[in-house]
Amino acid sequence: MICLNKGLDFFGKAERERVLAKERSDLWDRAHSWHPFTQMKEYLGLPPLHIEKAKGSWLFDAEGNHYLDTNASVWTNAHGHNDPELNAALEEQLAKVAHSTYLGLSHPVGAELGARLSEIAPDGLERVTFSDNGSNAVEIALKQSFQYWQSVGRPEKRLVVGFENGYHGDTFGTMSVGGSSGFHGRFADWSFEARKVAPPVCEELNGEVSFEDEASSLAKLERVLAEEGSRVASVILEPWIQGPAGMRLQPKGFLKKVETLCCQYEVHLILDEVFVGFGRTGSLLVCAEEGVRPDFLCLAKGLTAGYLPLAATLTTSEVFEAFLGDFDSGKAFYHGHTFTGNPLAAAVALKSLEKLERLIESGKLDQTIAKFGEGVAGLAADANARSARQRGMAAAIDLYPGGDETNAWPLNERVGMRVCVAGRENGLLLRPLMDSILLVPPLTISERELDFLFDNLKLTIDKTLRS
Repeated sequence: MICLNKGLDFFGKAERERVLAKERSDLWDRAHSWHPFTQMKEYLGLPPLHIEKAKGSWLFDAEGNHYLDTNASVWTNAHGHNDPELNAALEEQLAKVAHSTYLGLSHPVGAELGARLSEIAPDGLERVTFSDNGSNAVEIALKQSFQYWQSVGRPEKRLVVGFENGYHGDTFGTMSVGGSSGFHGRFADWSFEARKVAPPVCEELNGEVSFEDEASSLAKLERVLAEEGSRVASVILEPWIQGPAGMRLQPKGFLKKVETLCCQYEVHLILDEVFVGFGRTGSLLVCAEEGVRPDFLCLAKGLTAGYLPLAATLTTSEVFEAFLGDFDSGKAFYHGHTFTGNPLAAAVALKSLEKLERLIESGKLDQTIAKFGEGVAGLAADANARSARQRGMAAAIDLYPGGDETNAWPLNERVGMRVCVAGRENGLLLRPLMDSILLVPPLTISERELDFLFDNLKLTIDKTLRS
């Protein structure tokens, strides 16, 4: 039997109910939850933190403490939490219909969102398959590529070329083409065959850019395509930023050169813009910024500004038409899920796109990116930052013990996690990647909030490392 705190008689009724509700939440969480990307032994030893509400760039726990959301709620939040315009769009749609299947049916907001995504995408990406998360969006692209080659009489094209350190999701197809061995290495025996190419190394901080190995990376890619191009179905990459790899950057222009090789060797180009799309790098889409038209474009995260699960995979009419035929041809694309194209999510996505275009066109996002870059550069000057990378509203700060830059803390020291837990005392909600601190705030974070972020993060790092 669960016994909650009985020593609450001196509190008023409302306060007693609040304390009891928090205790219940803590007990239920610890007894039943299994959190993603989390070592639960470590989690169960940490102070509990339950987010109860949010506003703007801030999250509030059950005790009323507030924290700056430096992680944009896993890189999704664009306009801040509890945005009045997004709320209104959601409520308006809710008054009509919360969900209606997209399996053989349509609805106005889904049709309109498909048209809007095709409008902002490079010319030729005219067909949209909706799903609910980034892994699913990439999985769809892979399956559509494979099935296309089967349909046009080239079933031998079943090999995928990805990039080392790439991350495309946690389903078996996306694990196969990614390069995140730390996350997925134990499942290698169940993965399908793929090739991995080393990406170029690029450093960018506050507008200063340096890179190396671009020629080497492209040469390795071309060598694979020249030797095995007749078997290659597609090349897949995260353009500009490999986010889960620690914000590893590619030089601008690299993507265009990859596109040229894909065209030369007749293989599909799949772009995973799940993280970088919708303003995160300063523009709506990286591929449009670079003048690249992929065969498949995968979108998620910022698509609904952090409100609801929704993803999209865009492709060309050429690919689409390879799936047309009489029913007994078996050419239909048999992939979907219950909440494909959910009307509530689509309505929020449409309003978010409208707001993003205003934010970008006004120049406000560029100003915020510049301020963010200054803050990252200032923090990187600290003696315990081995290196830092920043592009758009995404950055990573790599921490180390000092002295020789090859130094590192033992794995179980969990210095990055200790910084993040200590940050709560200074009003910051942070997320580590080993001993790197990743910063991905909402796009609408204010200058004053950015000052708060960097002042308190420096304070937190200094205090934690001294201890």
